[in-house]
Amino acid sequence: MYNCASCKGQGCYANDEKKMMKVCPTKDKEMREKARALYHEGDNMKIAHNAAEVEAQGYCQWTRIKEIIEFSKKCGYKKLGLAFCIGLSDEAETARKIFRSHGFEVASIACKNGAIPKSEIGIESGCTVSREPDEENMCNPIGQALFLNEEKTDLNILFGLCVGHDTLAIKYMDAPVTVLVAKDRVTGHNPIAAIYNAGSYFKERLKPDDEQ
Repeated sequence: MYNCASCKGQGCYANDEKKMMKVCPTKDKEMREKARALYHEGDNMKIAHNAAEVEAQGYCQWTRIKEIIEFSKKCGYKKLGLAFCIGLSDEAETARKIFRSHGFEVASIACKNGAIPKSEIGIESGCTVSREPDEENMCNPIGQALFLNEEKTDLNILFGLCVGHDTLAIKYMDAPVTVLVAKDRVTGHNPIAAIYNAGSYFKERLKPDDEQ
């Protein structure tokens, strides 16, 4: 099994085989060449090239939303799709206005579109976020994907979708996808904060010392 997260030599970065782990993806020539060839298919080269330019030009200077704006311009994207959590409606509207100010069309779809009750997916009343006996409407990420497909967006942007809901949205979206906001209500939507504090504040909950 590959375990790059435990590699300290990072031989792939230095192009030094002596620093590579015994089981290293870079040593797998067949898979490496397969990936390499795919960069020459479809719009993969355009995306990879423009992503690398944005990385270099905005390194430690541009915010995530600025990077998305510049990446989209370089790729020639005209219409952006915003799949957002309804709990972040105000923030999504601000993002929409920012994208619009840079000349993009923006189609935005809320997670609760369709007003489908959670009983549709086997959630009983009372076992919901509100804990109320009345039925609660489910998030509908597949609907978000289908509506944005209908809009024929060039790039879809995930904005605070729940874990799993983002999975389904990505699964059914036709356009390429990027993430602007990753939901984490506890850390103010800054998920890596829990990782940075895994050895202190979150230690008992995350148990980083438990080797798996």
